[in-house]
Amino acid sequence: MRSAIFALLCLFALVRQTYAQDAGQALIARGGYLAKAADCAGCHTAPQGGAPFAGGLGMASPFGTIVSSNITPDKQYGIGDYSYDDFARTLREGVARGGKHLYPAMPYPSFSKINDDDMHALYAYFMHGVEPVARAAPPTKLPFPFNQRWALAFWNFAFAPNGLYVVRADRDAQWNRGAYLVQSLGHCGACHTPRGPAYQERGYTESSRQYLTGGTNDHWFAPNLTGDTGAGLGRMHEDEIATFLKSGHGGGLVAFGSMVQVVEDSTQYMNDDDLDAIAHYLKSLPPEKPSGTYEPRSLAARQTTAAARTGNIERPGAGVYLSYCAKCHGDQAQGTAQEYPKLAGNPSVLSADTTSLIRLMIEGGNSPDTRQGPPRKNMPAYAGTLTNTEIAQVLTFIRTTWGNNASPVTTRDVIRLRDEIHK
Repeated sequence: MRSAIFALLCLFALVRQTYAQDAGQALIARGGYLAKAADCAGCHTAPQGGAPFAGGLGMASPFGTIVSSNITPDKQYGIGDYSYDDFARTLREGVARGGKHLYPAMPYPSFSKINDDDMHALYAYFMHGVEPVARAAPPTKLPFPFNQRWALAFWNFAFAPNGLYVVRADRDAQWNRGAYLVQSLGHCGACHTPRGPAYQERGYTESSRQYLTGGTNDHWFAPNLTGDTGAGLGRMHEDEIATFLKSGHGGGLVAFGSMVQVVEDSTQYMNDDDLDAIAHYLKSLPPEKPSGTYEPRSLAARQTTAAARTGNIERPGAGVYLSYCAKCHGDQAQGTAQEYPKLAGNPSVLSADTTSLIRLMIEGGNSPDTRQGPPRKNMPAYAGTLTNTEIAQVLTFIRTTWGNNASPVTTRDVIRLRDEIHK
């Protein structure tokens, strides 16, 4: 009898241990998924073969270059000695173990909304699912007074929100899931919301009219994500937005610039339910900060389309477009599905901020390489092929043809950006 009871107790203990191990592995896997959604590797991995999460990526800011830290579980150079409370405070308050304040290039104002379950999963992943790397990341060296980290306590008091995401009872579950992902883990506002003079985001939720209306970071303009029908998402459908996030292609658009890395390292790994929720939330945002219009059936559209076909010399930029752009984007700027983006009605083309358009012409670019997307396509650089005036003229032509109606690009605009990016 005693042996039978002992055997039964051993069985229960084994089942309990197995269950605990399975639960632990599930928690780590969940944390790995959330780390992808938050794109932690994108900032904390050095370019050109850097070890994952070991830091070393330099990020440009108005105050100088900020270098990302080692967040592997190495006890000397990483976060291996962090308790859960240390970890949570770092993400939510921007204060590392030992009281060191982090610069707001680390999006802790957004991460402050991460719920407790997700925070525990992230902690489990970084402590048990990431390989430790015993290497110090290069230190951040900003000039005075920006090197005085203690002053960030006042910045946090003035600008950083606090408190977990609060579910809105007047919205459905899908909307709330999308809002949570966009506002917290996804930290979309860190790039897509304009910043103020103290580098603070001009809003952290849809309650602000400037939230997600576009922002410039490291000489790339992250476009307007509100419902504006010109330079925003007003003409895109929810399924097109979700597909764009999954593959980098959607609605005739292709990810470029810094968004390529976001798609490759983050959004392509998110499940369809979460991507659909993000799209659902974004499509609920009313139009704000309108810029440009697209009227493909107007008389002006028909006239300019004819000029695009013939290279009418009376329209500066038309000949350059036919010679260098039409082969991929089409003489009517219709693009090629799964290969090259359309330019007619493209929100990035209609944006008031032309930083990204000029930079693409100067140094070229490429589309994302994803598991479910088409092969990568490259756009050549034209810095050594076209003059500053020709770049300005062809971009102005693109922004005023086929029904596009946006402000012109000037030669001065091109020269200024080339000076800033040293190209």
